[in-house]
Amino acid sequence: MAAPHLSTPEEAVARIAYLLSDVVVSVQPAQAIDSEFSKVLRLSSAKKVPGIVATTEDSVPEILTIRHNADPLLSVFAPIRSGKLVSVTSSSSILLRSVPHLYRLAQYPVVIHVSLHPSGHPDFSEITSIRQTGFTFLQSQSLVEAQDIALTAHALAVKSGKGVIHFFSTRSATSDGPVAPLTRDIVKDILDLRAVRRFQAIKAGGSTLHADDGRIATITEEEVGYVNGGSGSISDLSSPRNEIVNEFSKAATSGNSSTGSSRRESSAGDGPPFSSGTSIASSVVRPVTSEDICRFVSDIWDQLHGATNRAYRAFEYAGPSDAEAALFIFGSDARLFEEVISQAGAGDIYAEAGIITARLYRPWLGAKLTHVVPRSVNRIAVLEQIRRKTTKWGPTLLDLLTTLKSGPSQGGPLIVGYQLGHITPATTRHALCEIFQNLNSKSPLQNLGVGLADRLIPLEKEYKLDQPKVETAYMKILHQVFGERLHVANALGANNAGISEPISSNPEFGLGSLLARMERRKRFMVEVKEAAKTGDFVTETLPDFLSRWALSAEDPKKANSIALDVIERLTVDGSPSSSRLLSSQELFFRESPWLVGSDAWAYDLGNSGVHHLLASGQNINMLVIDSQPYSERAATDAERRKKDIGLYAMNFGNAYVASTAVYSSYTQVLQAMIEADEFDGPSIVLAYIPYYNEDDSPLTVLQETKKAVDLGYWPLFRWNPLNEEKGGQNFSLDSERIKKELKEFLLRDNQLTQLAKRHPEFSANLSEDYGSEIRNLQKRKAKDAYIMLLEGLSGAPLTILFASDNGNAESLAKRLANRGKVRGLKAMAMAMDDYPLEDLSNEENVVFISSTAGQGEFPQNGRAFWDAVKNTTDLDILSVRYAVFGLGDRHYWPRKEDKVYYNKPAKDLDARLAILGGKRLADIGLGDDQDPDGYQTGYQEWEPKIWKALGVDNVEGLPEEPAPLTNEDIKIASNYLRGTIKEGLEDQSTGAISAADQQLTKFHGTYMQDDRDLRDERKAQGLEPKYAFMIRCRLPAGVATPSQWLQMDAISDEYGNETMKLTTRQTFQFHGVIKGKLRPAMRAINKALMTTIAACGDVNRNVMCSSLPEKSHYHREVYAVSKRISDHLLPSTTAYHEIWIKDDDDKKTQVAGDAVQDCEPLYGPTYLPRKFKITIAIPPHNDTDVYAHDIGLIAIKGSDGRLEGFNVLAGGGMGVTHNNKKTYPRTGSMLGYFSADRIHIACEKIMLVQRDYGDRKNRKHARLKYTMDDMGVDVFKGKVEELLGEKLLEPKPFHFESNIDTFGWQKDEHGLNHFTLFIENGRVEDTPTYPMKTGLREIAKIHKGEFRLTGNQHLILSNVSDADLPVIKDTLAKYKLDNVQFSGLRLSSSACVAFPTCGLAMAESERYLPILITKLEGVLEENGLRHDSIVMRMTGCPNGCARPWLAEVGFVGKAYGAYNMYLGGGYHGQRLNKLYRASIKEEEILEIMKPLLKKYAIEREEEERFGDFCIRIGVIKRTTEGKTFHDDVAEEESDEEA
Repeated sequence: MAAPHLSTPEEAVARIAYLLSDVVVSVQPAQAIDSEFSKVLRLSSAKKVPGIVATTEDSVPEILTIRHNADPLLSVFAPIRSGKLVSVTSSSSILLRSVPHLYRLAQYPVVIHVSLHPSGHPDFSEITSIRQTGFTFLQSQSLVEAQDIALTAHALAVKSGKGVIHFFSTRSATSDGPVAPLTRDIVKDILDLRAVRRFQAIKAGGSTLHADDGRIATITEEEVGYVNGGSGSISDLSSPRNEIVNEFSKAATSGNSSTGSSRRESSAGDGPPFSSGTSIASSVVRPVTSEDICRFVSDIWDQLHGATNRAYRAFEYAGPSDAEAALFIFGSDARLFEEVISQAGAGDIYAEAGIITARLYRPWLGAKLTHVVPRSVNRIAVLEQIRRKTTKWGPTLLDLLTTLKSGPSQGGPLIVGYQLGHITPATTRHALCEIFQNLNSKSPLQNLGVGLADRLIPLEKEYKLDQPKVETAYMKILHQVFGERLHVANALGANNAGISEPISSNPEFGLGSLLARMERRKRFMVEVKEAAKTGDFVTETLPDFLSRWALSAEDPKKANSIALDVIERLTVDGSPSSSRLLSSQELFFRESPWLVGSDAWAYDLGNSGVHHLLASGQNINMLVIDSQPYSERAATDAERRKKDIGLYAMNFGNAYVASTAVYSSYTQVLQAMIEADEFDGPSIVLAYIPYYNEDDSPLTVLQETKKAVDLGYWPLFRWNPLNEEKGGQNFSLDSERIKKELKEFLLRDNQLTQLAKRHPEFSANLSEDYGSEIRNLQKRKAKDAYIMLLEGLSGAPLTILFASDNGNAESLAKRLANRGKVRGLKAMAMAMDDYPLEDLSNEENVVFISSTAGQGEFPQNGRAFWDAVKNTTDLDILSVRYAVFGLGDRHYWPRKEDKVYYNKPAKDLDARLAILGGKRLADIGLGDDQDPDGYQTGYQEWEPKIWKALGVDNVEGLPEEPAPLTNEDIKIASNYLRGTIKEGLEDQSTGAISAADQQLTKFHGTYMQDDRDLRDERKAQGLEPKYAFMIRCRLPAGVATPSQWLQMDAISDEYGNETMKLTTRQTFQFHGVIKGKLRPAMRAINKALMTTIAACGDVNRNVMCSSLPEKSHYHREVYAVSKRISDHLLPSTTAYHEIWIKDDDDKKTQVAGDAVQDCEPLYGPTYLPRKFKITIAIPPHNDTDVYAHDIGLIAIKGSDGRLEGFNVLAGGGMGVTHNNKKTYPRTGSMLGYFSADRIHIACEKIMLVQRDYGDRKNRKHARLKYTMDDMGVDVFKGKVEELLGEKLLEPKPFHFESNIDTFGWQKDEHGLNHFTLFIENGRVEDTPTYPMKTGLREIAKIHKGEFRLTGNQHLILSNVSDADLPVIKDTLAKYKLDNVQFSGLRLSSSACVAFPTCGLAMAESERYLPILITKLEGVLEENGLRHDSIVMRMTGCPNGCARPWLAEVGFVGKAYGAYNMYLGGGYHGQRLNKLYRASIKEEEILEIMKPLLKKYAIEREEEERFGDFCIRIGVIKRTTEGKTFHDDVAEEESDEEA
């Protein structure tokens, strides 16, 4: 198919650059903003359009996107020196700043395509200013020329070995229509591909940028003579036969020339062989000359003419052959002038004039110019479009004078220079008249301006410097910390007396201005001291105040506190001395002086700002922003890669240095900035904020930051060389791992040993050099260990490789290996990624077992193996017998087009192994979760085929296989939840605990997790997963004191990841607690008079209760019941105290009574079949989702307004397994009414029925909801009443109005105030824009009431007296905590944690829901729905922690980025929703929600809620009970396989 026509010169040029480069450096205004060239480059790369010269596997050139202000040509050196052809596409704005690079790059075949700016009236002075750099310069002046000359530039660079700059003005081509692209064949024919390959084979080497590397482009000439066969004499030399070679020769000082043996155009074989003699060749190597360039370019243009019939010359002349006057135009308007002159009448003064333009601008070939200019020309007007004129005579004028006035006669035409301004078609005729009137006069004026002057032209601005939004985080923190004291010397937008932003934003410029500012303040201090001595003031006390200020002028706190008073007194004094000091009153304040370095807007060329700051020794701070993503580190140009500025500054010895990352530790950033400001000397704060594009989401930045910090690429630390003098440590490590270079520095200063002693939990990581984990070595060791274990067996070998995410495939593989061993086989099982692929060809029998992850992807521990197998071309497995078994779910992807994902990894692997020559032991086996026994159905059919193929199917006397270990087994063997937890905590060889202990620690309130953002990278580094623990507190009704809040806040900072999660179960949750800190964290929670026992596990968990701020007395009564239930159902084991709560003498610390015996009167040794949840709702608020729990209690108020009793619901539950219709959510069934005084007994009896009748064999069927449906509600109720010894009464009437929180201030019946804060998805953290955590800490310090955590993950400041109201309101406002003006949709939303810590998560939730809501808020605004409450919830998996099945709109993660969408839930939380669409991504979600919301706004009935509306209009069917949840869904799941 033909390529689309080209519409602009930039499109044409970009296409040629893409085809003829290994690397294209695309210079852009910003990473996220295309240049005139970059769109073509980006689209071509995305479509994998093959280039012509690129040597990559798919022939697609590499596109390097570089900001225009970030020294773009620096990125050319590494690839061009390594034998890659490099081109650059850019505006002319980069040229002057790149002059040092241009001189060095001129001796390499690099091509720079330059679009002259501003496009409306381009400035050619950018070209004339660099004309002496050694580059060849080519100019094009139309769209078709742009394509041809771009091709010429690349062909010429290859032929000559020298750099070529192709420049053009878009303005010259504005009237051109689209042109057809040159065909690939034409491009190939004109380019010398043999010369290209020879260059690509040369590695020029060289690394320094700070000195000329001594390379010049050379050619080799051979002089050939002939030796007669019998005489032995050498004949006369023949005419030279030139053979041009692209070689790089060392400068003359080296004494060497690179000759090489390759030839570009060898003539061997071009004539008849010599029969009478032998030829002898001697080589002469010399630099490429201007004549060589001329010859090369002429050859190229001859080829181009033959292919396109378009002719080009070094200089172009248009006009009569007998013209007497001519214009030499060096600007963008040559075609305008040519058009007007061609239409001139006989009487026009400019009629019959010629026009000359330069096609080959450098080298300037005077002989070529004299050849094209008619001899009749006696007057030449030189028009130069140059705005930055530095000499009286224009450079082009001087070129012509040199050429045309340097002949033997010293005569030649009259040459007159003009300054070419802005010309339009309407003003061209007038301009020509001006030109020729002056040219024809007796004494022509030189440098006459023609056209509109620059000052009268509204020129478009050059690329504007902007600080990317993601980088503003650090600037906001600076402003938060220092306020009015902050002075950023190179800030964007500062008034710098007309200095352009690219200069004024440079850190080096900022340093100069700061030094001048500081010097001025020193002079002012002297002036103040002298004024204080003279006492020339009206006010007698003023000198004393000035003296006091002078003594503390360098102390920010003292000086600034005195300054205001001094200024006020000077103002009142009114004397001349006072007026003189007041004229500089801003100098009374001691600023916090800062510089900022950023590749995006404050580029520090060569780190010169840093160097000069350190050398100055001045008390100035510099924030150095590094935005390079960790994932791009390997591809980074070594020359562009930032020097380790931190190490450089530390070695300098006089500077404070900190390495920070705001998305890793906000607190550490604050601390570093404060310490830097306090340090008396230079301070360097390195600030990491990685992103690919300036508009990247915070989630992308967070994930990249975590990788960099976790793996030591970006360690967090603080270095203060003065601390040692004070008896402290110079170095403070704030993250776990450090780079090798930093480690070596610390070892020199003996800091590492001290650091390891202070932080023993980090010592293992500190002892490892970054990057020293060699993955292949680990694979080899693992394989060798297996082989040693199998040496004693004599049977056939069987290697079993698995890829497993959830453990099923791994369990099957290990069980298969065990069964193989008892059959006498040498069987071993290991993860695919742990297996050395090179050994596969030596295997005899291999079995592969893989589950299915994501959208038909291999699980994490098999991806690298599959990538290697998929891409290999030389793996010989002809002698290998193999079999594959896959685990999948045919219903997981309901749409027919997605059925390809079912068991895709197993199918792909089986097919690939067959292609590679392997022989099947058995046909592929497929396990399906939809079969009666799940994947076991298919597996039981497949396994016997393996034994039969191996000849061990009829082995007698096989031992009985032990049953798999279940959770029930673990509980029984745990000795009342002890297990080996204590021993596991003491094991420092790993950050994990055993699988069995992972189940048991849940009962203690903690889950082991790993950071899934880091899994891939840590595995690639050969590290175990980033294990850490989640801790969940037990907090009945979510009520905490201010003191407890402060203690929880401190625990999150000291032991966790500096954030807290307010959960959907009204409690605190901490994440990121490493194993070594787990026990101290538990003890700290205990000291806060809180506990974590039974916050998780197969027991009754945290008891919830409505927050009810407007009825405090009633709330207090119900809260007391929730606490009574919680305490009554607490496990009795003392294991919790033994493991976690001990004093220094290793004695048990008593916390909640004197529990000394080990028995469980309520639970027994096996506890409950599954988790058990209880909640209390207080009508009309169902803010705890009373229908969603195992027991839901609805508080009933008596006639006296006090708590009377509860309606009792049972059997609610949210957990589901995707596509398993045997699992479903369920709302609780009404059992009846029970009195308040014994409701805890009723809860106990319901729990005991579940204990005795719940399913302990199938955990997916073990919740109370299934027990009730299996038994029937009436039978279940009868069992409960039998244990109670009395009947439940008929339920009392009640009414719910909503299940969301009421935000803002409310006053209760006692006159106390309550404020409900919006805390999105319950995450309490500090960010640069919202210091929430800090604000709540300050609130807790002054609050005298209580904190109430809500079931919707928000927070209520309760019981605030009117007297305390002003200070509370002021503090809320100071930290922006009083803002509840969010959309109704956002206020009604909720999400679980999901990625990165939840091991069950299939998709994002907490981190993604806010983004999705933002994308929906526009349509809410448009349709008047901003304030309407629509309950939307999201979870990362179907376990339902955020109770999505009750939401009006629910999203449940299916795979990364894909969700099941549910509609029709009840607004009061009383009705389940139903599946509307399965496995949809954001684009589809928005396509569904936007029109549906608009329809709701238009067609809803009065007071109609969104969920009810969806049912009424037929979008979704009503779900009547849990068992019908899967019926009548809007998108039926197909059983067909693709």
